[in-house]
Amino acid sequence: MSTDFSETGIPGLDSLLGGGIPSGRVVIVLGEPGAGKTTLCSLFLANGYTKYNESGVYVSLEESRDHLFREMTRFGINFAQAEKDLHFAFVDASPIRHIPNVVKAGSMTIGKKEFSLVSVIDSIKRSIATVKAKRVVVDPISYLIFQYSNPAELRGALLDLVEALNETKATVLLASELRQSGSLVRREIQMEEYVGHGTMIMQSIPVGKSLVRSIQVSKMRECEIDRQPRPYRITRDGIEVFPKETVF
Repeated sequence: MSTDFSETGIPGLDSLLGGGIPSGRVVIVLGEPGAGKTTLCSLFLANGYTKYNESGVYVSLEESRDHLFREMTRFGINFAQAEKDLHFAFVDASPIRHIPNVVKAGSMTIGKKEFSLVSVIDSIKRSIATVKAKRVVVDPISYLIFQYSNPAELRGALLDLVEALNETKATVLLASELRQSGSLVRREIQMEEYVGHGTMIMQSIPVGKSLVRSIQVSKMRECEIDRQPRPYRITRDGIEVFPKETVF
């Protein structure tokens, strides 16, 4: 059976992916601060509705709507117009950071962690239905992750999130913080990497006296990938990956 791909439309990246992200899959985008996770995720959505007739949903657990919209205009992305045209929906999920540790639902008492996860999933599903989205971004999931100190509970929560997202049939990017950067070899695998169908890592690698931006597709089910770290740059046109060049 052939695999259907959701092309990212980002120059050079689909080459590393062997054509694009397998449609309907959940992929983790790990990156250090300033690596361009939000830019990559935004381009994935914008290219979706401008090039491939696929509407998108952006779920933000951190950045405000106005801030994101203003920041992305520098790359030629007009989320405000896309929102009016029902090609795009923005979900501000940041208020869940401020809910109390215990939430009352009728006669039931729900913990903050469980309520946060349910709230995010519900918001995603409602927004997907509104714009008939085929692409979804959740940025960042780090807040949800940091609520769990127990690895077993964290894995269970991430599996619940991925399972719920799989049910939507959308292609999903989950942005998260890279908690150990600067090494391509000795790096502790993060929990979210185990439950995602694919992982892309964005970081700056020391090369001589300089830092080189590097993107690596370390895992992607259903397709043959280039697992070598490749340099990329962020310009006013967005992100450009150089699939034939080496980092070192």
